[in-house]
Amino acid sequence: MKKTHILGIIVIAVAIGVILSMVTDAATYADFKTAAKAEGEQFQVVGQLNKDKEIAYSPQSDANQFSFYMVDQNGNENKVVFKGAKPQDFERSEQVVITGSFEGEDFHADKILMKCPSKYQDGSNDGLTEITAEQ
Repeated sequence: MKKTHILGIIVIAVAIGVILSMVTDAATYADFKTAAKAEGEQFQVVGQLNKDKEIAYSPQSDANQFSFYMVDQNGNENKVVFKGAKPQDFERSEQVVITGSFEGEDFHADKILMKCPSKYQDGSNDGLTEITAEQ
């Protein structure tokens, strides 16, 4: 095989790698403490809704502003702000995965993925519902 052919294959492989890294979701899983240390960097945080604290959503004043408190898998609690409507049956979710970054004291989520209780599952999506902020 000629050196030009080898070089061409390497260039194509690097180009494919770059394209795939741009297309895939670059957010990594973390807890709130880790995400807070890297303000502005995208993370996915897994946790549960704290039902004892306020869920703020007032569609009359701003239908695209929703906030709640979530406890991550390590027991860290933080306020989450989502620029979008409150998902239906949000309070019934068993687990929540949020994607976003810290801005100051609050975690600003771009996406919310909810795992609904098993009685709502039809077997086709494992009870997962993804909500994305309008842009």
